[in-house]
Amino acid sequence: MAQTNEQHGFYHLNWLQRIGFGAGDLAQNLIYQTIAMYLLLFYTNVFGIDPKAAAFMFLIVRLVDVLWDPVVGTFVDKHEPRWGKYRSYLILGGIPLSGFAILCFWNGFSGSLLYAYLTYVGMSMCYTLVNVPYGALNSSLTRDTNEITVLTSVRMFMANCGGLAVSLGIPILVAALSPDGKMNTKEDANAWFITMAIYAVVGLALLLFCFSQTEERVVMDKSQTANVKVSDLWEEFVRNKPLRILAFFFITAFAMMAVGNSAGSYYMIYNVHGSTNDMAIFMGLGSVPAFIFMPLVPAIKRKIGKQQMFYVFLSVAIVGMAILYIVSIVPALRSQLWLVYAAQFIKSTGVIVATGYMWALVPEVISYAEYTTNRRISGIVNALTGIFYKAGMALGGVVPGLVLSFVHFDKDNAVEQSPLAQQGILWLVCVIPALLLILAMFIISKYELTDEVIDNINKEIEQRNKKK
Repeated sequence: MAQTNEQHGFYHLNWLQRIGFGAGDLAQNLIYQTIAMYLLLFYTNVFGIDPKAAAFMFLIVRLVDVLWDPVVGTFVDKHEPRWGKYRSYLILGGIPLSGFAILCFWNGFSGSLLYAYLTYVGMSMCYTLVNVPYGALNSSLTRDTNEITVLTSVRMFMANCGGLAVSLGIPILVAALSPDGKMNTKEDANAWFITMAIYAVVGLALLLFCFSQTEERVVMDKSQTANVKVSDLWEEFVRNKPLRILAFFFITAFAMMAVGNSAGSYYMIYNVHGSTNDMAIFMGLGSVPAFIFMPLVPAIKRKIGKQQMFYVFLSVAIVGMAILYIVSIVPALRSQLWLVYAAQFIKSTGVIVATGYMWALVPEVISYAEYTTNRRISGIVNALTGIFYKAGMALGGVVPGLVLSFVHFDKDNAVEQSPLAQQGILWLVCVIPALLLILAMFIISKYELTDEVIDNINKEIEQRNKKK
């Protein structure tokens, strides 16, 4: 029976294949998490851009993504490069992605908005060229829901390895390479450039490893995707209710992460007055829970179900944010760094599990689309989810810059900020993310594709394929 299932899409992957696939997300996180966590700090304090101008630029880049993502998704679904329908782009997009990421942190045109726009837009477009096909690659490996859960857990575990390498490693490495031992002054420019170059090259090597270990076995043939067009994206969004729910969940989840991640470095520098090592520990705790809880996700999901799992861990994240806020407004508590770290760990535990597992829902909505239309347009579905998570990133990228401008953040002061500016930073770290998580809980409550429903859908699809 196992052999029969393997012949009809329910493939089981070995551990090298699972790790190979996860290496793709590790690679992307080495690059994109550096952008998400530290580019705003680099732009304001090192490169010399006004926070309001940086916020507007983040918005423009995401608007470009909204136009670019459907083009990439449609192109990917319609074409089959010689190295694989989806895996080819790990190389074709990975090489320029690494190059643009390095250029984003080059200070050769210090203060130039034009240079910042060109490099950031270029990086973001290349990231889409890797990320959309990579997301579609997941659903091309197998239909088996248990295998997808394991695959997603491995992927998220390795993605958080990348997040940890960025959050913990970047402050330490930049400070070590900087002449003043800091990471938020103009003297630190070369240290940022060298650090990003190291991370980008390692990321490219990991993309090549992912390419070597993945095999696409659940894909539509050319005749079934020949007529795919950009308008299919919007038609699918209107028609596919589970996709709409997942899309709006992506918006809120990624907005929450983008706001909190970009503000974390400001919080440790100006609210806690911590050292670069303190910041490395705080930011690193944003990823550490993944190594404890992501391996447990398959068992937790089997025990309580995926929807209850979302409720539990989103609630844990909100509790962690509330604790961090209380600790931060009481001077006697704020000086106790272990309390700050504990609150960050609790918050991160909830965020990591909830936002990590949401990627396992993408193959489900792809199967639902195939079940209702008889076309497995993975590229288009991943382009849609890409649009919405980048919409969340846009919101998360714009809000910090606007809040910092509103509270009169002084980008030239590397040590102190006004009480109002410190309060604004605290809004970004705790209050706004918590409100977004409450909204996310309401959204995910509307998701109706249970494991049983998805298993029946996949079996019906395979029965159809047998009859052809």
